[in-house]
Amino acid sequence: MQDTYIFKEIPAQRPHTPLLDRVDTPDQLRLLTEEELPALARELRAFLLWTVGQSGGHFGAGLGVLELTVALHYVFNTPEDRLVWDVGHQAYPHKILTGRREQMGTIRQKGGLAGFPKRCESQYDTFGVGHSSTSISAALGMALAAKQQQSGRRSIAVIGDGAMTAGMAFEALNHAGHLDADMLVILNDNDMSISKNVGGLSNYFARLLSSRAYNQMRDSGKRVLQAAPPLMALARRTEEHFKGMIAPGTLFEELGFNYIGPIDGHDLPLLLETLENIRELNGPQFLHVVTRKGKGFAPAESDPIGYHAINKIEPVPASKPEPVKPKPKRPKYANVFGQWLCDAAEQDERVIGITPAMCEGSDLLAFSEKFPDRYHDVAIAEQHSVTLAAGLACDGAKPVVAIYSTFLQRAYDQLIHDVAIQNLDVLFAIDRAGLVGEDGPTHAGAFDLSYLRCIPNMVVMTPSDENETRQLLQTGLMHEGPAAVRYPRGTGPGAVIEQELKPMPIGRGRVVREGESVVILNFGTRLSAALQAAESLGATVADMRFVKPLDETLVTELVASHEVVVTLEENAIAGGAGSAVTEFLNREGIARAVLQLGLPDHYVDHGKPDELLAEVGLDAAGIEASIRRRLGSGKPELKAAP
Repeated sequence: MQDTYIFKEIPAQRPHTPLLDRVDTPDQLRLLTEEELPALARELRAFLLWTVGQSGGHFGAGLGVLELTVALHYVFNTPEDRLVWDVGHQAYPHKILTGRREQMGTIRQKGGLAGFPKRCESQYDTFGVGHSSTSISAALGMALAAKQQQSGRRSIAVIGDGAMTAGMAFEALNHAGHLDADMLVILNDNDMSISKNVGGLSNYFARLLSSRAYNQMRDSGKRVLQAAPPLMALARRTEEHFKGMIAPGTLFEELGFNYIGPIDGHDLPLLLETLENIRELNGPQFLHVVTRKGKGFAPAESDPIGYHAINKIEPVPASKPEPVKPKPKRPKYANVFGQWLCDAAEQDERVIGITPAMCEGSDLLAFSEKFPDRYHDVAIAEQHSVTLAAGLACDGAKPVVAIYSTFLQRAYDQLIHDVAIQNLDVLFAIDRAGLVGEDGPTHAGAFDLSYLRCIPNMVVMTPSDENETRQLLQTGLMHEGPAAVRYPRGTGPGAVIEQELKPMPIGRGRVVREGESVVILNFGTRLSAALQAAESLGATVADMRFVKPLDETLVTELVASHEVVVTLEENAIAGGAGSAVTEFLNREGIARAVLQLGLPDHYVDHGKPDELLAEVGLDAAGIEASIRRRLGSGKPELKAAP
């Protein structure tokens, strides 16, 4: 690959970037000469490293596509030509070159830039993303619109090789090839997962296959041979076999794409020449570029997973502070799950762990090493992960699907059709439930209680702390039928975790604070906030634990002795746990004032979790204020209902 200046550490001071300072838009980028672009790329790499060091965020993927980003905006007429990024982690250089350079220090902060492309943020963000494997479908839709409007716009999808593991990407490729759509798909192969070698020969053939002369000859041959279908088929097979000898593109050719590559994704002159050639071609084009995640930053090159994103780098204080005794490190909820799964697998050889490409995020690394034959990472294929679990459960296994709340949405039909209808023993460990903070609404688990509790046969559990998470996971494992345990990102309140694995009674909650007049029915990890609010209000607090089945006995008892019922959940109010309570009261003919507290009926933007919880009124102060508003001004009169 082309030599690139290697940074060994993140710059402490804003780097000197005279060329980059002249570029606020791609129009200004296109005023530079091609000879100036390598220097611009070096400045862009230095600026990206510095700004992420100031704010924190994703940067490994962005470093890998930096030269490609420069080349795309240089060759294509963006934003008129539609550039669609997959996932969005790789879009930081794109943001810098499209008028947002001076705002990069606000990325993923409340009121600042989003960590992903966002249509309302910039005209250059043609499609909002956050989840993978959507770019080809979206770019195809844009290509079809351009054709209908006869606008001549180009559509370009940039998809990482990991995202190519999802069925949706191949569905879109198949459709685009069938329609002979005028679009370009760029495969950013940053893990050598498709092509092991990139060198002079493949670069030479990429130039040849993308050249105007070759493609004019190819089109002329097609027109001549259309009158003789057998000869046309022979020519097609000959071309495919020729390409198959020099490049791994036969699959994409079979789907109807003109495959070009693989080429060095860090060689700017080669990228520019190839893209300029492809820009003039009609029909579906597929460019395979090989890049290195974290390119140009030595620590990220050697550890691309560890440097996928970084936290803000805090300045070193001038004077050495007094030593402070470190607080015990609390485990994250994902750590609690990972340890539980290992312990459960030790006790039961039927336990199998499944994840759709979230090994590190779901803390399955230890399990994968300890039980390699019982661990399955199915890549970015959420639908497959659920039906795979269903098949395992059919033959006596106890599959546990570790999946993020928003990722499970992608497999909703499989959850209903393949698991729940058949009442199969599949446990869903649902991570990232509730507001996730800096990743914003694309990753917020705002709807899982609503979409799970309406499914027959499901058991839905909402632990309030680390220990309940462990014990309710065991409860779901022991239950005969589908079950789900949802827990948030990050750490819990620091509860003592019991090592013994013992299931809890299904559908049973508990009262954790006795009070009068007002009762708060808490579902999930807002229990600490509920208890703080209850101290001021003199309210009763119940840790409900189960959304389905609801502890109807406990609800009946508490409603009978309190005037106002408050339901609390970090989930959409519509159809959530609070709705389960009101439906039960209506069914039983019990009339009580009910205040449902949860996530509002709009998408909550990105920011720090505590900021967002305060914004939606789910911190202690917000809970208390909402209850007081419902009761009227001042402290409520604390008396039992007759």
